[in-house]
Amino acid sequence: MILIADSGSSKTDWRLIDEAGHIHQAKTTGINPFLHTKEEVLSILQNELLPQLSQRHVREAYFYGAGCASEKACNLISYALEEVFAGVKASVTHDLLAAARALCNKEAGIACILGTGSNSCLYDGEKIVDKIPALGYVLGDEGSGSYIGRQLLNAYLKRDMPSDLGEKFAKRFEVDLPTVLENVYRLPSPSRYIAGFSRFAFHHLNHPYIFRMVYKSFEDFFDKNVCKYENYATHKIHFTGSVAFYYSNVLRQVANDKGLFVKNIVEAPIAGLTLYHQERI
Repeated sequence: MILIADSGSSKTDWRLIDEAGHIHQAKTTGINPFLHTKEEVLSILQNELLPQLSQRHVREAYFYGAGCASEKACNLISYALEEVFAGVKASVTHDLLAAARALCNKEAGIACILGTGSNSCLYDGEKIVDKIPALGYVLGDEGSGSYIGRQLLNAYLKRDMPSDLGEKFAKRFEVDLPTVLENVYRLPSPSRYIAGFSRFAFHHLNHPYIFRMVYKSFEDFFDKNVCKYENYATHKIHFTGSVAFYYSNVLRQVANDKGLFVKNIVEAPIAGLTLYHQERI
């Protein structure tokens, strides 16, 4: 049997493909080697994943996760998988490769992630051949939920937001400066906290101020993360992530205005990943 995981910091989507080709689904808490110890990863696998699996003889495990960019981080996940599933051959890699395989399969293209954060890569149909660094929510993550949320917070706190929107924003979130500063500069997961405000943009997308903000955010993403690749205009561009999925109409409009072709937009890559590995059994 083959076990496949697509993991972020909040949740992990799992798929188990048995010998008959049947697919079983499971969900657990997110696993991120930057945020979790080996003991915590083991606890999630043993207490959350195993009870959802009717069969546990896993031959191969493919784990794609946020934070799995270094050898040390990948080894932490590999060791945990090998301890829980005896004899398993574990492959651990970054979630950007998950996006590329799920979105492009065997075709060359530009694969992008637009969720809480953002990322992109140039994929040749087998491997990632170029990558613009994402730089995180402080220095980058253009077009992401944290990017849009940061602009909303800034506009509200600096009194740049139109009054009609400002009143709705204050009613929705009841934000105050000390609380914002505490969450952004002292508490864990500031990017997720900031990204939470981006939902306001989605619910008020018809307002010209919000539409311009979102449009410009996606322009920034294309300019800084897509248009830097060689021959970028000749490639099909694909997206995964909640922001790409829910703002797909605006995203496609921005791409079209730039003369770019966006093909696939999916909320999560796990279905495409499952198909990718199923074809290789």
